[in-house]
This record gives sequence, C-alpha cells and structure tokens, in this order.
Amino acid sequence: MAQIKRILVTGGAGFLGSHLCERLVSAGHDVICLDNFFTSQKSNVAHLLDHNNFELVRHDVTVPIWLELDQIYNLACPAAPGHYQFNPIKTVKTSVMGAINVLGMAKRCRAKVLQASTSEVYGDPEVHPQPESYRGSVNPLGTRACYDEGKRAAETLFMDYHRMNRVNIRIVRIFNTYGPRMHPFDGRVVSNFIRQALNNQDITLFGDGSQTRSFCYRDELIEGMIRMMEGSDQFIGPVNLGNPGEFSVRQLAELVVELTESRSRIVHLPLPQDDPTRRRPDITLAKKHLDWEPTVPLREGLIKTIDWFRQICIDDYRPPTPNY
Repeated sequence: MAQIKRILVTGGAGFLGSHLCERLVSAGHDVICLDNFFTSQKSNVAHLLDHNNFELVRHDVTVPIWLELDQIYNLACPAAPGHYQFNPIKTVKTSVMGAINVLGMAKRCRAKVLQASTSEVYGDPEVHPQPESYRGSVNPLGTRACYDEGKRAAETLFMDYHRMNRVNIRIVRIFNTYGPRMHPFDGRVVSNFIRQALNNQDITLFGDGSQTRSFCYRDELIEGMIRMMEGSDQFIGPVNLGNPGEFSVRQLAELVVELTESRSRIVHLPLPQDDPTRRRPDITLAKKHLDWEPTVPLREGLIKTIDWFRQICIDDYRPPTPNY
C-alpha cells in the first residue's frame, strides 16, 4: 500500500483545486483544503466533507498558517482576467505572500511543495510554441501584470528557496484548462461561450477572434500535476502542462454554437490590453520526464463540459466580481 501523506491544497475549492482534492482523497491521503472562497464554491467540495481524510479550512493564503504537512500544492490565486484585475494589489499579494507562506511551511516541515504557475508568464509571446526556456514578453505596467508578474515573482521565490534553503520544489506552468465544475462566471472563454450559447445570448468575441489558445481537459491537467509532484527530485521544472492542439477563439465559439445547437450570434468587442495573440505549449519536457501527453480532443471535452453546464442551476452561482 502507498504511504499516506498529509497534503495541503491551497485554492482547493476552486475548479482545478477541487478535482485535485478529489483525486488525493480517493488515493487515501489526509487532505486539507484551504480556500478563502473569493472565486470558488463550497459546493465544489461539499461531497468530500463526509470523508474522514478531508478537512476544509476557510483561510487566506496571504496570512500565515501553521500546519504539519508532507506535501503542498499551491493553487491559490484568481486566474481569470476579470477577477484578478478586480483587485490587482490583492492578486499580487496572493501570488507573492502566498508563495512565501507555503515555502516557509515547506521549509519548516521539510515538505515537498508544487507551485501552480501559468502560461501567462510568457506574456504575449514572440516565440511559438512556447518552451520553458523562453523568458517571456510581459508588460510590467499593464492591467494583466498583477497576475503575470505575480506568478513570475512566485517562480523566483520558489527557485530561491530551493537554492538557498534546499526546499523540495516543483513548478508547473498551466495552459488553458476547461471541464465540468468551471465557475459559470469565471470570465474564461469556454465558460463564457457555453453560458451564452445555452441561453441563446450573443457570444462576445474580443478582437477578430484570430487569437489562438490551447485547451486541456481538466482530468489530464490534474494527472500531470500529480505526476510532477510524485516524480523524480532531479526534475523540478518548470514544466508546461497543456494541450498542444491550437485553436482560434473564433473556432472555439463556432464549435460551442454547433454543440449546443444554439441560436446565438457571434459579436465582436475591442481586444483588451496585452491580450496574447498566440498561445501553445511545447510539452517536450512533460513527455520526457512525466510520460505525460493530453489525448482528450477538444470536441469530446466540450461535450462533457456542456452536459455539466446543462445540469447545474445557474442561480446557485454568484459572479465573484462585476467583471464577467
């Protein structure tokens, strides 16, 4: 039998965090889910509350907390532009002070700690697809910088704690991920398009829709994170986790309209500042070190996601901010 570990998941009631908690609980580990419920939902983890190896703690990661742990997955941070721009100073604090707090715990407990970083560290990339060696093209003064630079600073902190204090770290850079349990008002293109299409509302496309994204189904992303955490100490990352299939945002909108059989029209709005024009991961390192590669086609994953959206009661979800 595998060794039971004491594992903390910050941001554990969010879209990805709740699925990660689910996987870890089902594997028999002692899981603490920590969340301040800014953009997450208690309902995401309500089904885990009866498990004796699961604990839910309402807490903000910017405030220190003392726990005894073997592993930490640091997922806490609003990830949609409308949400992280709502309070940009708090977004930076979540990335930077959150990293300091989990790294301090990891140092004290000699725990292994994984940072959920983001493809946004590449900014509006000048290299395509983006390998981990690419240093990015980020505007430090723009409206997205609170998230982009916050995550970049967190990676710096992780590497410095590793070099100076020998903390056992892992860094994953997450590209666009989707699937059941996305917040309907998270502001991401997949949830926006599905919600609008199911209500036969206009589908809002920023710019001409030619900008590209790569969409990874949530179960495959979680598998990659767990493989990274459990992998060799000789490979700490950063490693890209995402689906190398590349689609324009217009293609995504058209596919959602087709799959929902919607009467929605596609309308255009101005492109936001610093919105990346192309985004696609180079997953060579993930294949080599984690034996990981996504296989779920976008159409198949969207069908599962749309089915989930049809089943939920939209009134049970409140928009975390006015920006959705």
